[in-house]
Amino acid sequence: MRVLFVCLGNICRSPTAEGVFRQRLDAAGLAERIDVDSCGTAGWHIGKAPDPRTRDAAASRGYDLAALRARQLQDDDFHAFDYLLAMDHANLAELEARRPADCRAHLGLFLDFAGSPGQAVPDPYYGGAEGFDRVLDLVEAAADGLVAELQRRLEARS
Repeated sequence: MRVLFVCLGNICRSPTAEGVFRQRLDAAGLAERIDVDSCGTAGWHIGKAPDPRTRDAAASRGYDLAALRARQLQDDDFHAFDYLLAMDHANLAELEARRPADCRAHLGLFLDFAGSPGQAVPDPYYGGAEGFDRVLDLVEAAADGLVAELQRRLEARS
């Protein structure tokens, strides 16, 4: 099973989601069964590390994002991943607009898995440190919900 987290530039929200989700999968014993990646719909930051404020906020909670590098959404992602999870409505609209007719992946908002259907993870880029902490709060809740969902799906397959 493969999960892709999507935001605009892939330097704040989606790498946070990737790092948190990887740690949650490891804790649940699922790291070997589920692949995780993140990307941006825009290509401004390709090859760059997550924003320093993102890395600092994540590190304060024990998440290491240092190895992550931004990449842009590719057409083959729609076939390579089972879940493409957007951080907000604009990026979800971009996913839906680019979705190939034969795509079978689940496209949706990440916070749907936090019991907050239709809600977006706010972009902290132009704000202060509190925005990055808020992103972590939301991402941690959604990551827990997504792990639970994927555990159920994997158990149903067994």
